Amino acid sequence: MKTSDFDYLLPEELIAQTPMEPRDHSRLLVYHRSDNTIEHKHFYDILDYLREGDALVINETKVIPARLLGVKEDTGVPVEVLLLRRQNATDWEALVRPGRRLKPGAMCSFGDGLLRCEIMGNVEEIGGRVVRFHYEGVFEELLEHLGEMPLPPYIHEKLMDSSRYQTVYAKAEGSAAAPTAGLHFTPELMEKIKQKGVTVVPVLLHVGLGTFRPVKAEDVDEHKMHSEFYEVTQEAADTLNAIRAKGGRLICVGTTSVRTIETAATEDGVIHAGSGDTAIFIKPGVKIKAVDALITNFHLPQSTLLMLVSTFMGRENALNTYNTAVAEKYRFFSFGDAMFIE
Repeated sequence: MKTSDFDYLLPEELIAQTPMEPRDHSRLLVYHRSDNTIEHKHFYDILDYLREGDALVINETKVIPARLLGVKEDTGVPVEVLLLRRQNATDWEALVRPGRRLKPGAMCSFGDGLLRCEIMGNVEEIGGRVVRFHYEGVFEELLEHLGEMPLPPYIHEKLMDSSRYQTVYAKAEGSAAAPTAGLHFTPELMEKIKQKGVTVVPVLLHVGLGTFRPVKAEDVDEHKMHSEFYEVTQEAADTLNAIRAKGGRLICVGTTSVRTIETAATEDGVIHAGSGDTAIFIKPGVKIKAVDALITNFHLPQSTLLMLVSTFMGRENALNTYNTAVAEKYRFFSFGDAMFIE
């Protein structure tokens, strides 16, 4: 498979710049795999497609203000550090700019020295650096004060309310990007879903470079995913296995939830508790072991996310559906509309 096999044309004006208000009033394209048909709905209509006895799997990760803007201490040159993954109390894997000037040993300062970091070494896997922070007080409080929400580069509008780049059920801090399919849910909609007899099951995957890193290899099989931290608790595994045993569906909210469940599942579809690193790459030809349906946004051309969606739908069906969404003027990407693949 070639990366170019997952391309489609998207007019720039369809890239959503601001979140929908209210959250659940975004549009919803429903794709029925059983007969290859499409319905056009609104997200609050998702309730009509969930059944008593189903499980709704959510990723309860929380985005941190991971983008730090400061200066290189010896020259005053502006620098940017994007935190991706914590290694310990002081060290992070990060993307830094300008990379050619931030060699090991360089010191950066943020907030007039409230927070400083030392460039330690390269992380070849991501084309980034390990950075070590020096500070007094509580790191999380300093980051909250000095950091910015790391919006994707295709969003040019300033986000007026940072909570709109968090799901309403976000709990565990650690992501450099939001699991955006979850942005459509409101507390009221979540309550209606539970009242219908659907069990909401939280799992965790901290969204990092593995999720949104572009595919640069011409051959899809040559793309290497960057690992991300995941966790499936024993309670979550037991609940999901019991629901599957009774014939209920596992409906994942977002590609990150899919990757978490499929990491934790064995070939027989049984989900096992565990935590650690996952670099799972779900692409056409890979067997989906446990997930039955997917709620997701519309993703970038030639991305691993579109490849994952194509695993559920088939590549041609996915591209045809995306072209339909373009023709119907759906809003695309992080703040865009949603699709339900059942």
